Amino acid sequence: MSLTANDEVPSWLSPSGDFAFGFHQLDNKEQFLLSIWYANIPDKTVVWYANGDNPAPRGSKVELRADGGLVLNDPQGKEIWRSEPIIGSVAYGVMNDTGNFVLESSNSNKLWQSFDYPTDTMLPTQTMMRGGVLSSRKSATNFSTGRFQFRLLNDGNLVLNTINLDTKLAYDAYYISDTYDGSNSSNSGYQVIFNESGYMYILIQNGQRSPLTPGKTVPATDFYHRATLDFDGVFAQYYHPKMSSNNGNWDFNESCEEDEDSVEDLYDFLMLIDTDWPSSDYEELNPFNEEECKKSCLHDCMCATAIHRGDSCWKKKLPLSNGRVDSSVNGKAFIKFRKGTVPSQNPPHSNPFPKKDKKGNSPAGSVLLVKKLDRVVEKREKEFRTEVDVIGQTHHKNLVQLIGFCDEGQHRLLVYKFMSNGTLASFLFGGSTPSWNIRTQIAVGIARGLLYLHEECGTQIIHCDIKPENVLLDDYYNARISDFGLAKLLMMDQSQTLTTIRGTRGYVAPEWFRSTPITLKVDVYSFGVLLLEIICCRRCVDAEMHMGEIAVLTDWACDCYQGGMLNALVEDDMEAMNDIMNLERFVKLAIWCIQEDPSLRPTMRKRSLLNK
Repeated sequence: MSLTANDEVPSWLSPSGDFAFGFHQLDNKEQFLLSIWYANIPDKTVVWYANGDNPAPRGSKVELRADGGLVLNDPQGKEIWRSEPIIGSVAYGVMNDTGNFVLESSNSNKLWQSFDYPTDTMLPTQTMMRGGVLSSRKSATNFSTGRFQFRLLNDGNLVLNTINLDTKLAYDAYYISDTYDGSNSSNSGYQVIFNESGYMYILIQNGQRSPLTPGKTVPATDFYHRATLDFDGVFAQYYHPKMSSNNGNWDFNESCEEDEDSVEDLYDFLMLIDTDWPSSDYEELNPFNEEECKKSCLHDCMCATAIHRGDSCWKKKLPLSNGRVDSSVNGKAFIKFRKGTVPSQNPPHSNPFPKKDKKGNSPAGSVLLVKKLDRVVEKREKEFRTEVDVIGQTHHKNLVQLIGFCDEGQHRLLVYKFMSNGTLASFLFGGSTPSWNIRTQIAVGIARGLLYLHEECGTQIIHCDIKPENVLLDDYYNARISDFGLAKLLMMDQSQTLTTIRGTRGYVAPEWFRSTPITLKVDVYSFGVLLLEIICCRRCVDAEMHMGEIAVLTDWACDCYQGGMLNALVEDDMEAMNDIMNLERFVKLAIWCIQEDPSLRPTMRKRSLLNK
């Protein structure tokens, strides 16, 4: 029993004819995808595919074998893909009306099913267990693995994240379901379920549901349903009227799908000649003419700028760094902007921000915070330049965002988005003990921000002055690392740098005083001290601490841990004591971070311990 890839697009249909399993012909007409698709709608939307990273050439054949299940070979007999793992002898395969292709034994035991190996889509009656993942495709027509993932983590959190396409390393999540409860595992997520009615939710271990889609859905008797992680990183639930050409969709925000034509009404491009940002591109397309290049960027939410040169198009994401104007570029840069947001009278290198003192409003109504350097001496001038350079190369939800700056005469101003909940210092040391849950959330956010600076940014950055005064809190108490005036940048081939002592008393790592090269581990040390402050709500150096002779928080915390007195660290904080496992883990991690020998400290990648 076999199918051959050719122009006839051979397939095996489900009993109702709703789904087909077979070869889907790709745009170049010479390559094929072994896949499952909707057979009764005009778009023939693909919902599962086997060989996205390795399309099958014309003449390839898929066979159903008793000893190997489905085996896909190219015309020369070289194996491209097979359905693994299979234990037992396959008697037959069934394309079900649910969209699930199943291989069964002679006594009807399931040996393999496509639902257990999803690609970018889930269908009604399909579930995802912890550790499950959906991966986006690269583009609407390129089915190779893309840069976005939908994952149910082992701790019960559902996340959306990007990955490094070369290393497959997962970056920080841009969506988290918050279905993990470290104090009570029965309150954590267990499965993602897409039921037969088209309702999608996270099943909590205690039986409760955390909804992912609207409570009211269109009837499954009249509509096909699917949930897809699209190539632009949006996870959306779609519905397709049966026997109709209409369609629609929902996403997590219950919004309707934007009309594709309206994108051109919302965005436009500013063109610059012979301008490039060499290190910011994430995708190269060719052959592409100028209009195709602009259109591709227009419909890609990650694309901030497109460079067109010859017949090639390079798409670039924020932050754009190391820009240059050079006649050797011999191309055009198209900077995408939302219509109505770019002032028409300002030249490209001016700063169209009104002069405000400390706090004010932008023309768009956003509340801004202005940092002013009072005296422009050489040291402050260097700090100003460093801060602008460093933040200009970063873009992360746990770092402050530089909105603009002024560098004119004796005036040095940095304009940030205003953080309504002030500094972490005022939050921790302002009086009553803050919520333990919020404190742990803040600690995780700081760790994520440092991980980005150390490992995920284009240029590695040592902050050099991590302390509670340099962490700001937004409306939702999300941590934003600020004040990069003392930061050091490492080139990609560097692991250490020589520099003079920087930082603040109490947070400075011991190696600063030894005239030895400085590494990322100085930030890890400071983070350890800061983590103890978050745990205890006490200053790292405080003459008024209990046990008066002990003035240094790090020493006292180590003594308490070794003496089994964790309760002394949090005193009457019952919320923390009721989460004793996480409390102990946080204390252990903090002590690990403040080891005197830098080689014994963890990297910020180990901050994942905070999430377990």
